[in-house]
Amino acid sequence: MRDQELEQRLRTAMEHAAPDPLERILASCGTQKGTVIPMTNNKKKRWPALAAAAVLAVLLCGGFGLHGWQTAHAVASVVSLDVNPSIQLQVNQKERVLSAQALNEDAQVILEGMDLRDAQLNVAVNAIVGSLLQHGYLDRLSSAILISVEDSDTQRAARLETALTAEVDAALQNASAGAAVLSQVVTYDAGLEPQAQANSISVGKAALIRRVQELNGQLPFADLAALSVEELQQLWETGAPALPIGRDDAAYAAQEYAGLLAVDAVTWDVDPELDEYPAHYEVELKTVFGEFDYDVDAYSGKVLKGPADVLAGPAAGSAAAAQPGASASAITEAKARSIALAHAGIQESDALGLRVKQDREDGRLVYDVEFRADGIEYEYELLAADGTILKAERDRGDVWIASGGSANTGAAQTASYIGEDAAKQAALAHAGVKAGDTAYLHCWMEYDDGRPEYYEVEFQAGNTQYEYEIGLYDGSVLKSGTDVLNTGAVQTAGGYIGAEAAKSAALRHAGVAAADAVKLKCELDEDDGVWLYEVEFKVGQTEYEYEIDAVTGAVLKAEQDIDD
Repeated sequence: MRDQELEQRLRTAMEHAAPDPLERILASCGTQKGTVIPMTNNKKKRWPALAAAAVLAVLLCGGFGLHGWQTAHAVASVVSLDVNPSIQLQVNQKERVLSAQALNEDAQVILEGMDLRDAQLNVAVNAIVGSLLQHGYLDRLSSAILISVEDSDTQRAARLETALTAEVDAALQNASAGAAVLSQVVTYDAGLEPQAQANSISVGKAALIRRVQELNGQLPFADLAALSVEELQQLWETGAPALPIGRDDAAYAAQEYAGLLAVDAVTWDVDPELDEYPAHYEVELKTVFGEFDYDVDAYSGKVLKGPADVLAGPAAGSAAAAQPGASASAITEAKARSIALAHAGIQESDALGLRVKQDREDGRLVYDVEFRADGIEYEYELLAADGTILKAERDRGDVWIASGGSANTGAAQTASYIGEDAAKQAALAHAGVKAGDTAYLHCWMEYDDGRPEYYEVEFQAGNTQYEYEIGLYDGSVLKSGTDVLNTGAVQTAGGYIGAEAAKSAALRHAGVAAADAVKLKCELDEDDGVWLYEVEFKVGQTEYEYEIDAVTGAVLKAEQDIDD
């Protein structure tokens, strides 16, 4: 029963009530708590006194009293679920849903056909998560769902946040989805509500945007509101250096570069990688000619990786031609998946969001394998010809938004750092490499906003370069990667100088000793028919990039950049 209906019934009863019996019955009810409804006696109108008294007794003193009605229909908590669809639930003290509101068009599709009124909160949340999964919003490793709870009772808010986080996490695991679950308790802010309404988002998402703006006040609220939760989360984690172009513009840039804007039936999938360097969007274009992968710079929109003008090549002929070398694959997708899982020590049943796809890297056919297990993201790159692992990375990337907005990585801030020597040993032990077998071994502490984040360890053994991120307190491997150097690959009549000579040429030109250079990398590449070595390294805050002629050793390009 609504407030207006209740008031109308009271008003009707009053118009027909006799004064004396009414006063006696009201007096017998005792002191009423809650809303006071003014009543005026009217002696001109008569109605059987007992009937009038019975009406009011039922309305005000019986099992369906005003206080009980208000408790059942009063909003105690506001819970919002945000991915890109934004959905807001109003909940009473008994955790039953009073209303479910779709705040944008995407959310209308998610709630279509569902009547969640009077449903238990956990049932309603599970239904929404199921619909989000069905519509493809939570099937990627980089996707994230934000749970926000607003309640004047802080203890109840914290309890609901914990319970709902566990509920959604269990639902995603049961569906083998690898999306991250973020949660927060939102403190009432009169300024957030109008901003949220003006941009068709929840107060919870508005609170996350406010945190991003605290890092960079130049970013417009409306533009940030158009981003997904995963984009906002990654933007917040990286210090909000600028406004990213967004998924749609990234897809457009990739299609334009590929020459596919005029082609019908092009579908695309975009994953934000704002927390990688350089920050970019991974764009996958699906056409009748095949699938094409692109990396698009997240801030400039420049295409960093991917084939240009695909219709000008053999892809225009047939779908098979769009994937040259596919028949040369010696291992299957299932085998690639098995190799990656075995290397990570993860059972397939425990791998969430498991995805395998073919790609081309430096002219070679490879398999990209991604999955999540125990809160850790795994990314592998395997050579399709024989299953060789070209890259293996682990990233404990989930940063939960705790109550009050502080990042909580779970580290014990009172513990002592393990030190650089221990970090080196942890990385070497994980790689199975002895310190004496390395060409170089560097370690330093990485910072974020002035706070120590992890130890970064780099070394080379044979023709393999290793990169590690090691936990400050326990020596755990947070992230690892390998890169096989293509040092002696192709030979011409004159022969190439080799990677070591190329490094020496670059260091000599920069006036830098090899022992002082960190992040030293060297790769053989081709540019307009000229074979060259690309050499990169860093000394202090200065980053160096060189191109060295692979035959003569001449310096073709030299650049320096100060890392702020």
